[in-house]
Amino acid sequence: MPSLRLSCPLQSRLLLGALVSFNALAAVAQAAPSDPASIERIWSDASRRYDTPRAAILKEIDRQIDAGPFRADWESLQQYQEPQWYQDAKFGIFIHWGVYSVPAFGNEWYPRNMYQQGSPEFKHHVATYGPQSKVGYKDFIPMFKAEHFDPRAWARLFHEAGAKYVMPVGEHHDGFAMYQSNLTDWCAGKMGPNRDVLGELASAIRAEGLHFATSSHRVEHDWFFDGGRTFDSDVNDPRYAAFYGPAHSRLVKPGYQDRLIEDWTYVSPAFMDDWLARSAEIVEKYHPDLIFFDWWVGQPSVRDHLSRFAAYYYNQGAKRGTGAIINYKHDAFQENSAILDIERGQLTEIHPLHWQTDTSLSNGSWGYIEHDTYKTPESIIHQLADVVSKNGNLLLNVGPRSDGTIPEQAQQVLRAVGAWLKVNGEAIYGTRPWKLYGEGPTQVVGGYFHDTDTKPYTSDDFRFTTKGSVLYAIELGWPADGKVTIHSLGSGALGAGKEIQEVTLLGSDAKLEWQQQADGLHIQLLPHAPGKYAYVYRSRVNLN
Repeated sequence: MPSLRLSCPLQSRLLLGALVSFNALAAVAQAAPSDPASIERIWSDASRRYDTPRAAILKEIDRQIDAGPFRADWESLQQYQEPQWYQDAKFGIFIHWGVYSVPAFGNEWYPRNMYQQGSPEFKHHVATYGPQSKVGYKDFIPMFKAEHFDPRAWARLFHEAGAKYVMPVGEHHDGFAMYQSNLTDWCAGKMGPNRDVLGELASAIRAEGLHFATSSHRVEHDWFFDGGRTFDSDVNDPRYAAFYGPAHSRLVKPGYQDRLIEDWTYVSPAFMDDWLARSAEIVEKYHPDLIFFDWWVGQPSVRDHLSRFAAYYYNQGAKRGTGAIINYKHDAFQENSAILDIERGQLTEIHPLHWQTDTSLSNGSWGYIEHDTYKTPESIIHQLADVVSKNGNLLLNVGPRSDGTIPEQAQQVLRAVGAWLKVNGEAIYGTRPWKLYGEGPTQVVGGYFHDTDTKPYTSDDFRFTTKGSVLYAIELGWPADGKVTIHSLGSGALGAGKEIQEVTLLGSDAKLEWQQQADGLHIQLLPHAPGKYAYVYRSRVNLN
C-alpha cells in the first residue's frame, strides 16, 4: 500500500475510517466496465437483494393509481389543484445536508467533481486525501457522524425565522439516502449517523406546527459519478456499485445541460423502477406535504415514471384529505400539473400560476463549505417581498456542518428575517398579488441563476400585495427626507371611486400624515424608521 502524508487530524480520521476498504482496494485493478450493458448489469446485481421489497412498492403504486382520481397521464394530471396552505405560506426553509458536508469544499457537487479530472475538487481531493482509487467518496461516510444534530433545535430556529414549511433533502445526487430505507444499505439509518434523519426532522418540524416537505435529487444519480469511469477510481469497483450507481456517461449537447430534449444519456427501465420505488418509499414512510424534484426528472426517458409517481402521490394526498404538492424546474411537468420552481432566480412580472424560487442563504454552495459567505437579512427580505408580489413563494436554503450544527452567521440572518416577519408578516402571509407587482427604478434580472444580479433596491422601490380590502405597499428602503410618494396609488391610477381610506405604517403607533393626489399617495414620515430592511404601509381601499 502506498504511504500517504497526513498533514492534518482530518486526514488521520479519514484514514482510520476507511482502512478496511483502503487495503482491499489496493489489490483491485479498477478498470472501468467497457459498455453500458455491463455497467447496468453490475449495478443491477449489486441492487438485487432489494428486488422483492422494490417490486412490492411498485405493485402498491399501481394499485393506488388505479384506485384514485388521478391517472398516470398528463391530461389527467393537469386537473391538479394545489392546497391553499401553500399559497398562503410564502416562506419555507430548504436544508442541504449530507455526506458532502464532510469535505466541505467547492460545493454540494463535490462527490461528482472530485472525479472530474482537472477540477479544483479533483486536485484538492488528491492533495488532501490521496488518489480516488484509494480514498473515494464512500470513505467520507464514516466521518459523517452528525454528533450534534438536534432536530428539535433546528425546527425551533426555522419557526423563529418565520418559515411555514421546511424541506430537508431526502436524497441528493450522491445517492446517500438521509433516512431509514428498506431499499438500500447506503442510507443514514444504517451508516454514518445511524439515525433516521428525515424521520426525526419530520416529527420535529410538525411539532412546531410547520408543514413537512422533502426533496429527491435521486434521478441525476444515473450519471452523477460518470467521471470515475474515466480513470482508476473506486467508482469502478463492483463492491460499491450499489452506492455509486450506474454512473452512465452523461450525453448532452454542449451548452444544453438544461435543455433536456438534447440529453441522450442512457436511463434503464430498472433504474427508473428503483427511482420510482425510492420516491414512493419516502411518501409511505413520512407523508410529506410537498416533494421537490431537481431538473433532470424532465429527461425524456423519465417522463412515464414521473407521471406514475405524480398520480400516485396526488391520489395519496386526496385519500388523506391533505392534498399534495410537487415542485419542478424548467419544463419537467405540464405547467398545470405541479408548481414551477426557479432556482436562484426571480420573475420580472406577476406569474398567473403560483410558483416558487429556491435560493441559498450561503453564496458559494447549497451544502456547507468552509469560508462561505452569506446573504444579508435585507437582501433576503427584499427578495421575499419581490417574489410574493409576483405570486410566488421563497424557499431559503441553509447548509449545516457535518456534525449537525448550523453556522452561527446563518442563524443570525434567519432570526433577523423572522424578527422582520413578526412585525410585517401580514403583508406576506396569506396575501395575493395586486394588479401591479410594484413600482420603482430598480429592474429585476429575471430567470434562473440571476438572483444576485439585481442591483440594490432604493426607497423609491415598492412591492404590492393584497388581502381582502387591504393593500400593502412594501418600501424597500427608508427615504432620507422622510417623504414617500407611491405613484401607483394616486387617485388617477386607482380609478374612479377608488379612494384610500386609511394608511398606517406597520411597527409604528404614530399617526401618519398622508394625502391621495392624482400623481400618487403622499406620506409624511417621522424622522426615524420603526425597524430595518423594508417598511410596510397598510392601506384600506376598495380594490374591486
